[in-house]
Order: sequence, then C-alpha cells, then structure tokens
Amino acid sequence: MTNQPYEPYEPHRPYGAQEPYPQQPQGWPGQQQAYGDPYADQQHTQQWQGQTWETQLQAPVVAPAEETSYLPPVPGPEQAQAYGAQAAAPAPAPVAPDRDGPEYGPATLGGNARVTDAQRARAEGRSPIIEPGIQPAALTALLGLLIAGGAVLGTYGLLVPLVVLQAVTAAGWFRLNGMWPARQGIALGFLGALAADAALLVSDGSPAAILGTLGVWVLLSLVLQLRSHADPDERMYGLMATVAAAALAIAAGGYLAADADAVTVGAVAVAAAMLVRALPGPTAVSVVVALAVAAGAGFETGVLTGTDGVTGALVGVGAAVCALIGHRVASYDYPSRFVHFTAGVALPLALAAPAVYVLGRVVA
Repeated sequence: MTNQPYEPYEPHRPYGAQEPYPQQPQGWPGQQQAYGDPYADQQHTQQWQGQTWETQLQAPVVAPAEETSYLPPVPGPEQAQAYGAQAAAPAPAPVAPDRDGPEYGPATLGGNARVTDAQRARAEGRSPIIEPGIQPAALTALLGLLIAGGAVLGTYGLLVPLVVLQAVTAAGWFRLNGMWPARQGIALGFLGALAADAALLVSDGSPAAILGTLGVWVLLSLVLQLRSHADPDERMYGLMATVAAAALAIAAGGYLAADADAVTVGAVAVAAAMLVRALPGPTAVSVVVALAVAAGAGFETGVLTGTDGVTGALVGVGAAVCALIGHRVASYDYPSRFVHFTAGVALPLALAAPAVYVLGRVVA
C-alpha cells in the first residue's frame, strides 16, 4: 500500500479564489466511502501544481468593509480586481435644485429635463402666484379702450371688441385649468357667448337673455359630457371647466346690456387700474394705488361723458375691484406665457362686465 502525496501548500491565495472542498479520508483500495461525496471527482482536478504567476505577482485586493459589504463572491482574481475597483469608485453626489438661480434649474441625475420655477413649486406642493406682467396689462388696457370707444360709437361698434374679448376669455380659461388642446370646450363656450350676444341684440339688452342662454348652455355641456367615454373624474373636471368658460364668456356680454356711459367709464377705469397694477412694488400698495387711480379715471371719464363725477368714480372703483379679482385668478396655479396673454388679458375685463351693468343701473 502506497500513501497518497500531500497537496502543495498555498502561501498566497488570490482574493475571491474558491476554497477547495475538504477531502474525505481515503480508505483502502476498493473500499467504498461511508458517505457519498458528489465532489469527490473534482478533488484531483483542483490541485495547485506549485507556484503560478498569479500566486507570485498578483497582490490581493483589499477594500473597506463598508464598500464591499454586498459584493457577491467572484470566481477569479481578475473579476475580483474589477469588482474592487468598482467598489472603490466614489458615487456621484445628487445635485440639489438651485432655488436662488434663474428661471430654469439644473438637470437632475435621473435624466429629467430642466423645469421652470412653477413646475418646481408644483412638485414641492406649493402654489405660486405669478402675475402676468406689463405686456398683458398693456393689452388689457388697449382692449378696454377699444370697448370704451365702441360704446361711444354705438351697439354695433361695441360688438366687435366684445366678440374678441369673449373668444380670448373662453380660450384662456381652459388653458388656465391645464386643459389644452380643448377645442370642443372652447368652441362651445364661444358659441354660447355669440348666442347670448344675439339674444341681447334681439331683446334690446334684456338681462334675461344672458340668464336664459347660460341655462341652456349648462344643459348642453352636461349632455355632451355624459356622452364622453373618459373617466368619471375627467368628465366632471371637463364639465366644470366648460360651464365656467361659457359662463365667463356669456357674462362678458353684459357690456351690451349696460348703459353706454357706464361701459365707457368702467372700461377706462379697468384699463388704468391694470396698468398701475402691473408696475413693480408691494402687492398691497399696488392694489390700493390701482383702486385710487381707477376712481380718478372713473371720475374724469364720468365728467367727460356728461354723467356725475361721483357716479363715475363709484362705477370705476367697482369695475376695478372685479378686474383685480380677475387679474388674481389669472395669476394663480402654474400659469404659462400663453395663459398670461389670454386669461391674463381677458379675465379682468370679463369679470368687470357684471359690475358695470349693475352699478350703471343702480347708481345712475
């Protein structure tokens, strides 16, 4: 009987190399082992035959425990070296949003595009108020002066700028609510405004024409939304937006039902108030100054049109209050440039129309 030679000693085992399985004690030739060893055939093929290049030149890779705590075992030294280099590389730090920077922030590591201040505020749960600015205010003033001049010329001279106001009101309300494109809703609201204008012309400015048209258009909007195949929440949201857009566009037709002098005074007062409100400064101070300027403009315009100056001041202040409310609404909740040049232009004048009609009838 000859003894089996011992395996050579391994002085330097590379990092990640597999440990050889322990050998079972060998019995006499021909004697079976007590327990079956499925790796018995591999014991003779995994022996080290002396020192190799890896055991002489390859240094073990040592990495900090916190960086290699989750590395899986690798079969050889080359893969272990690659994994060790990957673990040693520092991870890039996330880029924090620049809150004090320009309008657009830096791109994120997740591949998101640059976001505006309003989008960032929406992601953070805030609701920003972004005022339209001087350019939409100038357009509001221009449209207000056109309405005032049209009222001086007569009913049909007033109709042209009024139709423009109603179209921009319907489009701006849908865009302000984030619904775009919404061609059917915009067309429905604008058609309601045209129907109300026609009813006012036929009825010689009766306010019942506005209320009747509004009731019919609410029912029509409800029927159209019931035929929609969208989700219930989307249908309800679309119904509310359509009814509100139609109501605002129809209510703007109150200029046709109001007294011509009251229309002139109110439109001039709104134009002056919007220009002052767009100037830079504290909000509270700007609102107070805008109301004072509207009262002065209404007083002067009332004197020029032959009415009482005090009456003109009251009509101007009432119209300016409603216009400032419309200006605030157009500044609310993530507006865009398109919103500023539609809702920001039209809502002040559209909301001032009922005040001009009521004050013109009550105060005069």
